[in-house]
Amino acid sequence: MNKIMPSQKRRAFWLKHLHQWHWISSALCLIGMLLFSATGITLNHASDIEARPQVTTLTRELPADLLEILAEAADETGEAEAPLPPVLRDWLRQEMDLRVGSRPGEWSEGEIYVSLPRPGGDAWLSLDLESGEVFYERTDRGWISYFNDLHKGRNTGTAWAWFIDIFAVACLVFCLTGLFLLQLHGGSRAATWPTVGFGLVAPLLLVLLFIH
Repeated sequence: MNKIMPSQKRRAFWLKHLHQWHWISSALCLIGMLLFSATGITLNHASDIEARPQVTTLTRELPADLLEILAEAADETGEAEAPLPPVLRDWLRQEMDLRVGSRPGEWSEGEIYVSLPRPGGDAWLSLDLESGEVFYERTDRGWISYFNDLHKGRNTGTAWAWFIDIFAVACLVFCLTGLFLLQLHGGSRAATWPTVGFGLVAPLLLVLLFIH
């Protein structure tokens, strides 16, 4: 009896902690797994899903005093990449509801060009330093494209990249704790390891036989 009790205590200990980490990681992963599973399907059938991009354009004219500031900044910057001056960013936010932030602009002779890629579309901004014309164009490819880009981490920024990394770690915890729980319960469930083996062999055979 004394030899049985320690093994039972160890089993109970691991079952308790594995179940705890399994449900915590599953709760953290739930919404993310639904999102990535759904977008995995849409990405796999991207060519079959019709997209109708919508293009929006805005034009404005810079005030003379701001144009002078930009001309001086252009002389200092030369033909290089540099963020837009804060005064110009404030003007764009107030007049055109555009938030450029510290994105670098391509300064060339007579023009500033700013690329503004975004999930589910694209955008760009150009400023003519001679005429003062400001031109903005945004292309929106729809919600499916937006969520597909979230899946790929395309043009989503640092915060979303951190989320994907944390989500991936939570998924690893979820899968590994599930594997250990299978090991603990597998002795009383004959189909456990054949099913796990099938989950390994099936994709392996598909790769070897059908993917060149």
